[in-house]
Amino acid sequence: MHRIRRLTVITGLVFATLAQAQAPANRPPPEPPLPLLFKEAWKPTPTPTAVLLSQAMVANPDLLVTVYGPVAPELNSANGEPHVWTGMCKPACGVTLKMKNSYADLSGKAHITWKSRTSGYHQIRPMVKLADGTTLVGNFADENDFEYRLVDFHLATVRWMTLDTATLTTKGQLLPTVDLSKVDEVGFIDLTPGSGHGFGGYSALGFIEVYGKAVARK
Repeated sequence: MHRIRRLTVITGLVFATLAQAQAPANRPPPEPPLPLLFKEAWKPTPTPTAVLLSQAMVANPDLLVTVYGPVAPELNSANGEPHVWTGMCKPACGVTLKMKNSYADLSGKAHITWKSRTSGYHQIRPMVKLADGTTLVGNFADENDFEYRLVDFHLATVRWMTLDTATLTTKGQLLPTVDLSKVDEVGFIDLTPGSGHGFGGYSALGFIEVYGKAVARK
């Protein structure tokens, strides 16, 4: 009896060890990181003097820029690195980028990395325009006061509200779900009026990187 019981215990341990060794092989492989769809770092201004942001200042030839708001933000290279600056924007301004040949699938693990700085309680939020024309602003708010920093966030964690592009004001409530599988434009918005030149209230954005999947335009 003791011998049979001992063999049973040993057999059980062998099967348990084999099961543990085989378990990882049954797991699905981890998803690879999403590719970089595009990066925009802006063209250096010809002089230290700021210029209004326009298509002429977009460094990536595959991108089209759209500025939302009655006053375009400035592009400034005074600190040695081009950055979009919203200090003169009233009542607000947003900037989006659009790939000429593709929509952006920003579902799943899609994420954005940007270099930013804010002042005077200003916040930078993600802004997207869907293929059907709906424009949305996210509840993720980047606020860091005076110091440039790198910020990375996943769009799956963001909640969205509809944006009225004529007034740059939000409409309705937070949407329960949003399909980001076909995004026409992606960028950022500062919903607070700028306070003018100086360290009053503004947002500044250096480069922006968007990670996701390309969807061909038809």
